[in-house]
Amino acid sequence: MTGERLGGRFARLWTASTLSALGSGTATVAAPLYVASITDDPLVVSAGAAVSWLPWLLFALPGGVLADRVDRRRLMVLIDWVRVAALAALAVAMLVDRAGIALLYTVLFVVNTGEVVFRTAAQAVLPAVVPRSLLERANGWLGGGTQVMQNMIAGPVGGFLFVLAASLPFALNAGTYALSAVLVGLLAGTYRAGPAPQERRSVRAEVAEGFRWLWGQRLLRTMTVLIGLLNVTLTAAVAVLVLLATERLGLGSVGYGALFTCMAVGGVLGSVVGDRLIAAITPTWTVRTGLLVEAGLHLALAASRSAVVVGFALFAFGAHSALWNIVVNSLRQRLTPPALMGRVGSTTLFVAAGGNCVGALLGGVVAARFGITAPYWVGFVVAVAVIAATWRVFDRATVAAAYAQPAPQEPAPVA
Repeated sequence: MTGERLGGRFARLWTASTLSALGSGTATVAAPLYVASITDDPLVVSAGAAVSWLPWLLFALPGGVLADRVDRRRLMVLIDWVRVAALAALAVAMLVDRAGIALLYTVLFVVNTGEVVFRTAAQAVLPAVVPRSLLERANGWLGGGTQVMQNMIAGPVGGFLFVLAASLPFALNAGTYALSAVLVGLLAGTYRAGPAPQERRSVRAEVAEGFRWLWGQRLLRTMTVLIGLLNVTLTAAVAVLVLLATERLGLGSVGYGALFTCMAVGGVLGSVVGDRLIAAITPTWTVRTGLLVEAGLHLALAASRSAVVVGFALFAFGAHSALWNIVVNSLRQRLTPPALMGRVGSTTLFVAAGGNCVGALLGGVVAARFGITAPYWVGFVVAVAVIAATWRVFDRATVAAAYAQPAPQEPAPVA
């Protein structure tokens, strides 16, 4: 094990990220509760999910260009303060009984637009904050903090605060973003990697440059395509999981929630031990084993009527998801030239979000047409096909060579 430390700058970045995850999680829980308190129209309620996902499709790619053009630390601080203002305005409107669904959804759109760009910038900042050899550990800590706050603590906290006053979860979210802005603002150094203003090209040209670079990297290209494809089947599975839990597993609302707790616990465990486990079994077998776990999850959901088996499968998937993210993020940060970090990261986010959107629609359609287990059988078949098609891509020599590459240099501008 290396004696290097993550350092004070990472501690500030981690604290900002973890606090933001708590605030975001409480608002995520409170938003549908507030809408449901005003209307029982399913279309209006479900529109909240669309408002939350739409910015990922609209702004992921231009957000990556922005993150590569400006000082990323200052961009993150600016985004946080904009989100503070939006959420504070919403909380005040709720206090004086002037908030409506339109205002709530407008604020959600602004907040999630900020999240798209903020996350891209944060991923691009990380290699400048921690030593290259500690990227896996840093990504694990960031993922673990988010899992604990957003998926384990924020739910009950958000629900409790909403009972006290509808405005409180949103006020808390504003407060966590304000603290994040202060902490990120305390990061020492300059985090600008892009060209000078006179050298900039069109947004389209810069997006295309990032895409071309990513497409030329076999490992990163394959991982990005896999993320998009597997997100389709995973989101399709989760979209109808409540029906599977109640109709096949015989679970009530508490049991259904416990399934997500199983996944969150696995995610936290994978995040905490991720860097050591990846070093022990190699990134190659981390990825390959993860693909097997993905197939096993869909098979368990399709074939089992045991809540224990399904809970264990979700726990294993949570651990795999955390480990997969550590490997993918760390490899991308190791291999990508600093000036392209934002665009390459945002392209990955765009593909992932596209998979989520398609999967959310597909799950209900397939289940309605072919039965509740159909999305899981489809997911299993896709996962097996993916394993067969990509197993050799992740061979030990190829992945080891990628990890052994020196820090990348800036690419020559493309005319």
